[in-house]
Order: sequence, then structure tokens, then C-alpha cells
Amino acid sequence: MHIVVCIKQVPDSAQIRVHPVTNTIMRQGVPTIINPYDLFALEEALRLRDQLGGEVTVLTMGPPMAEDSLRKALTFGADRAVLLTDRFFAGSDTLATSFALAQAIRRIGETWGEPRIVFTGKQTIDGDTAQVGPGIARRLGLSQLTYVAAIDEVDPAAGTMTLRRRAEGGVQELTTRLPVLITMLEGTNEMRRGKVADALRAARAEIVTWSAAKAGITDVAMCGLRGSPTVVKRVFAPAARAERAVLVETQDRSPGEIAEALIAGIGTRLPALHDDLLRAAAGY
Repeated sequence: MHIVVCIKQVPDSAQIRVHPVTNTIMRQGVPTIINPYDLFALEEALRLRDQLGGEVTVLTMGPPMAEDSLRKALTFGADRAVLLTDRFFAGSDTLATSFALAQAIRRIGETWGEPRIVFTGKQTIDGDTAQVGPGIARRLGLSQLTYVAAIDEVDPAAGTMTLRRRAEGGVQELTTRLPVLITMLEGTNEMRRGKVADALRAARAEIVTWSAAKAGITDVAMCGLRGSPTVVKRVFAPAARAERAVLVETQDRSPGEIAEALIAGIGTRLPALHDDLLRAAAGY
């Protein structure tokens, strides 16, 4: 079974700063990492590969330096890495990114076999839109299952998959047909420690590098800034909250009295949330 995992190299959000005058993100000197949510997708792909056989191809779009993240993915056990890089991709929003990645996945299928599963993380920590995964699925005509919490069974012969995804109010248990695109939820697994053999292989592995032309993209107007209708007007740091926390005394009070005090405090400061809590409580 061939599985493709889309990852992204992102700035380490713990070290990002916002310029105090221009209110723009200061990326200089900020280390880059694999988007943390994508690691859950990669681990799930590797587990399925180990269980069912096949190959895992890791794909990313970015500047040449994104090769570092691909080599890191190879150290975890991925079989192949593809870097989609070209000046035409500069400034891509989620619409242009999903277009380019979908075209690259088509070319991967033509080169190494059609992928039965495409994995992405639920979102990226630098954009937080969660739009690229569904965008790829739409362009490739794949069934899409977002916020997947667990994959229970995959039957390659029957071409089916049974899984659980998080939804409002609970967890859905679903069965779908392959091929499919899945966005994995955080906390669903734990990234393995890479083997020494994989680390040595990653160090000398050839990263397959495709330009727009090599990926089969003929209409470069769909890429980069020209293919990106999104306009970011302003980036700013949230203002510090001026309100102080409210202290609720709990000494010599029963749990019920404490709960009533908390709800009363919420009702004073957040009436809408107070009403929602009362409606939720009435439903239990």
C-alpha cells in the first residue's frame, strides 16, 4: 500500500516574536521544525506501513531549506521524500498550496504508484486554517475525513477503512472506501524514535526535488501570489487582558456551593456563556 504524508516546515512558534512597530512576524533567527500536527499523521502512516506493507512517501512544498524537515521524516522511517520548490510558489495561500500539492500527489502516483491514503496534520501552527488537507481532497476527488482520532482497521483487499473521528458532541465511528484523505488529530499517537539505520539512510538519501514543471503544473498562474486570493491586512499581538481573575473561596463550602458560585460569577461577566452552561446542564 502506497501512503503519502504531506508535511510542512514551520517556524518554532515558541520562539516567534512580533515586531513592536510594524506588527509583523519576525522570522529572523527563529529555528524551523516539522509542523507538530504533521508528526501524528506521519506516525500513523508508518504504523499502517509496518502493519500492511508498502511505502510511505513524504511530501512538502517550500524553499530548498525545507529539505531538512524531509530528512528528519526519513530518520523516522519514511521510505521516500519529495520536495516541491519553485519561485512560482512564493506567497502561496491555502488555495494555491492545495493546488500545487494536489498536482504533486498526482505526479507521485504516476511515478511510484497511486496512493491509497493521503495523510496531513489537522492544521499548521503558523496558519491555523485547517484548509489545505480538505483542499487537496477536493482537487483529487478523494473522500476526506478530518480530525481523525483513531484508525481501527484497514482492509486493502476490500478497499475499506474503519476509523473514529472527533465531532461536536462526541466521536463518530465511520467506514469509508479507499482512496481517502485523512487529517489526524493531535494526541492520537506518539512519534517513534528513529532507528540508527534510518538515520544513516536519511543522511545520504537523495531528496527528490521537483519544480512546478516537473510536478506537472502547467498553469503557474494558479500558484504563488497570483493564485492566492487571500489578503492579510494586519498581523498583531493580542493585547494583554486588563481584567483580573476572580477569587472564589472554597473553604468550608460544599462542591455544589462552589459550582453555584462559579456559575454566578460567569453569569456576571459572560452572560452568553452562562446561558449555554445552564442549557447544557439541563440536558444531562
